[in-house]
Amino acid sequence: MQPGDVVDIARDAIIVLLQVSGPIMMVGLAVGLTVSLIQAITHVQEMTLAFVPKILAIFASLLLFAPFMIAQLTAFMERIAQRIAQIG
Repeated sequence: MQPGDVVDIARDAIIVLLQVSGPIMMVGLAVGLTVSLIQAITHVQEMTLAFVPKILAIFASLLLFAPFMIAQLTAFMERIAQRIAQIG
């Protein structure tokens, strides 16, 4: 295994990480921004109001994006397994 191979694997892992976590993070960001905007407009500063909608939205988005996430992780593992088989 060459040093370039390690860099390629690390780059591929970072790309897969961003693809898998990106949609969930964007949902959390959008819901958090919306809730913060509503709190600023209405002057309601309840702490649980910020967390409960984000938790529910992230849970729903995990259910929605689960097939995509599993497909990305499975494809990454298959690429890693092929590289391991090429070495041996």
